[in-house]
Amino acid sequence: MRDCDQPRVTALRTLGESLSRGGLRQGPQQKGISALSDLSAFPIAARWPAQHPDRLQLYSFPTPNGIKVSAMLEETGLPYEAHTVNIMKNETWGPEFLSLNPNGKIPAIVDPNGPGGKPMGLFESGAILLYLAEKTGKLIPQDPALRYETIQWVFFQMAGVGPMFGQLGFFHKFAGKAIEDKRPLERYRDESKRLLGVLETRLTGRDWIMGDDYSIADVATFGWVNAVGGFYGAGEIVGLDKLPRVNDWLARALARPASQRAMNIPARP
Repeated sequence: MRDCDQPRVTALRTLGESLSRGGLRQGPQQKGISALSDLSAFPIAARWPAQHPDRLQLYSFPTPNGIKVSAMLEETGLPYEAHTVNIMKNETWGPEFLSLNPNGKIPAIVDPNGPGGKPMGLFESGAILLYLAEKTGKLIPQDPALRYETIQWVFFQMAGVGPMFGQLGFFHKFAGKAIEDKRPLERYRDESKRLLGVLETRLTGRDWIMGDDYSIADVATFGWVNAVGGFYGAGEIVGLDKLPRVNDWLARALARPASQRAMNIPARP
């Protein structure tokens, strides 16, 4: 076993012991506010207690992935309560967070009024965006063909933009910067540049990824593009300044009031 795996194993063992003692108690199943507000079935609620248990609970940090869900919640107007999960202190590897997302990554949510009026937990930012879009009927087309076209661009971000841009940041700004062999950096630089080119082409004649209407495809993507030129400081090496349509689109996305609020939700410690 690698030393870096020990915290995860310990956390999972603690969670298992908690569950064996009845840590995942079933809340009341009766209908009504009292049932919807009972989050006792979710150990994460003990670590980050809800002040408003009748609202959707967001467990996150303002990273590009976290911002997606914060922005979506702000756009839809759903009542919610945000909890800061400090990834800088590895809080996602504690047993309470792992009980909601065994992959140990933000963001995650608990909706006390999920399908059928029952509480439901959910992780993975793309899945959460789709869930919130379907729950509210917002930021996703009703036409079936356009709906799947939107989803395909969400998956484009999930499968390409997020992973590649994240690796670019690691090798350009963080620990990977010290590696003498620059082939990893060059690999992720070139792939990030290619993906931005795909987005530039897609935005030809369009204000938003889906055309005239802002959608979950934009919500999923703008935070990552913003991070490339901002937080990662890699805009120059991917030629971001040579992509006028991407830059105009990003400016429009960042100018939205919901986006501006989302950049600091949850609040950093």
